[in-house]
Amino acid sequence: MDFLEFSRKRFSVRSYSDRQVEDEKIQKILQAAMIAPTAVNYQPQKIYVLKSDEALRKIRGITRSTYDAPLVFLICSDTERSWHSPFVKGYDSGEMDASIVCTHMMLEAEDLGLGSVWVLLFDPHKVKRAFGLPDHIEPICLLPVGYPANDAVPYAPWHDTFREMSDIAEEL
Repeated sequence: MDFLEFSRKRFSVRSYSDRQVEDEKIQKILQAAMIAPTAVNYQPQKIYVLKSDEALRKIRGITRSTYDAPLVFLICSDTERSWHSPFVKGYDSGEMDASIVCTHMMLEAEDLGLGSVWVLLFDPHKVKRAFGLPDHIEPICLLPVGYPANDAVPYAPWHDTFREMSDIAEEL
C-alpha cells in the first residue's frame, strides 16, 4: 500500500477494545518517536507511557478524551532541550517538534494495526500537577492507542471530505 492510500485509511479511533497493546508494539511506537525529525535535531520530546491503572485513572480524571484506550502516550516538550530561534524573538520549536513526533507515533501505530486519536482537549497545568512534571516539561498532546473496537468508525461524516487542491496549495 502506498503512503497516500495508507494515510487515507487511517482515522481517529474513539472506541477501543480492552485488549492490551503488546510491549513490542509500544517499543516500535517509541522508536518512531525517537527517529522523528526535530529542529536542529535537538530532540526535545519527552514521552510518558501511561498504561498502569493509576496513570490511566489520573489522565481520565483530567480529560474524557482518552476514550478508554488501554494505553495513552503523553507527548511533552522539554524547553531546556528545544531549539530557541535567534531569528524570531521568543520562538521555541518544542510544540512543533512534539507535533511531528506525535504524527510519527500515530502513523507507526496504524502500521502496527492499532488505532489512535490525537488529543489536545486537556488542561496542561492539571496534567503537570497530576504527574508531577518539572517546570521545563510542557505537555503538548495525548495519543490514546489501542486495538479498535469492532464498531469503531470515523467519528465525523466529513472524515474523507477535503478542500480543493487549488484552495490549499498555490504556486508563486
